[in-house]
Amino acid sequence: MRSKPRILIVDDELIIRESLTDWLMESGYEAQAVEDGQKAVEQVKQAEWDLLLVDLKMQGMNGIEVMQRVKQINKDLPVVIITGYPTVDTAVQAMKEGAYDYIVKPFNPEEIDLVIRNVVAHQKLVKENVYLRQELKRRYQFRDIVGKSRKMQELLVLLKTVAKSNSTVLIQGESGTGKELIARAIHDTSPRHKGPFVAVSCAALPETLLESELFGHVKGAFTGAVSARKGKFELADTGTLFLDEVGDTSPKTQAGLLRVLEEREFTRIGGSEATKVDVRVISATNKDLEQLVSRGQFRDDLLYRLNVVTITVPPLRERPEDIPLLAEHFLTKYSIENKKDIESFAAEALDLLMRYEWPGNVRELENVVERAVVVAMTSVIAPAELPDIVTGESAPVKRAAPEAEGHELPLREVEKRHIMRVLHAVSWNVKEAATKLGIDRTTLYNRLKKHGIQRPKP
Repeated sequence: MRSKPRILIVDDELIIRESLTDWLMESGYEAQAVEDGQKAVEQVKQAEWDLLLVDLKMQGMNGIEVMQRVKQINKDLPVVIITGYPTVDTAVQAMKEGAYDYIVKPFNPEEIDLVIRNVVAHQKLVKENVYLRQELKRRYQFRDIVGKSRKMQELLVLLKTVAKSNSTVLIQGESGTGKELIARAIHDTSPRHKGPFVAVSCAALPETLLESELFGHVKGAFTGAVSARKGKFELADTGTLFLDEVGDTSPKTQAGLLRVLEEREFTRIGGSEATKVDVRVISATNKDLEQLVSRGQFRDDLLYRLNVVTITVPPLRERPEDIPLLAEHFLTKYSIENKKDIESFAAEALDLLMRYEWPGNVRELENVVERAVVVAMTSVIAPAELPDIVTGESAPVKRAAPEAEGHELPLREVEKRHIMRVLHAVSWNVKEAATKLGIDRTTLYNRLKKHGIQRPKP
């Protein structure tokens, strides 16, 4: 909701309209009043409102009818009914028709203020829940894969083409680049999107358990197999199976995978009957499979089957222009999850994020932003809220600042230049510079002294 909730009063009594408007505006709300239901409907069509206070008994359209009409325009708009004739039937009808609450005349400002604060809190919670539901629902759509860099834009074009096919896909990339996210996006925008998406990590299980996980087993196939169990291939029938870290599979498991890909069938462990499946396989690895083939650790025929289409996800250090977008995306996500009102990153903090090498890629960036949100004490993320690995000497080698012309600079010099840039931009207004840097004036003065920065003479 807006910082000042906008409230529309609908009442055919002038004294009620005037007194309510005055009370609400004195309490810090934006308020406007109209004298009949038709004008209220027109106002709802023309502008955004956070709450309607509607009199129940009015000439022409009564309060219930007004509520029904505005709910057709905006079903989520809260309506509070004002009534001078309180009965159980009145309250039941109002709430049944969708009223958030009702107020009985005569009322006092404190009572109205309490109702409005409850509405504001409720609407904020509703919006947060809607956002989180949208995140869960849209998380695997291509439009939500964050990235404006040329490499990511080229990747998105390829993904949209690949999603329309039924070919096997091999996704290559370092750990943390979002390979499973891309696999889910391919599935969710493919003709198989109504089928299941089943993921399995080939590196997380020993050979015997992985085979059982993939192909299932019959009762008594091995010690502990007290009942038959379906494998991931069977569970993914008509959908997509995602094999993460496929480079870690054993030769025996590789043979089983090859058979499924070639014949579209498999046999449960301990069983004798083949089971047919219709599954699209998307695999991922952070290893060089061709190198594993040359060492005899991976089957070349399986590699040919897996990489009909190969997608390479670039590491974050190769697309630094995507870091601010990703950081803002995670900032919004974790601010809502932690119920904190955090607006942005200080320029110095964002600069540090841009210069860090991100060996853990997007996953590491997300963890860093989540931590910063949790520990933040103000509405702006300052460098102090970033972990030492990003800000300190233990961080991976930093990229050169643009003015360094290809030469690496010490972190102290980077900080000095950044402070000077900000000071020049605000004509040496120390208060404004401190705000932009996300620090207080005392800290800025200490930094000026530390770096020997002095205001230039006129």
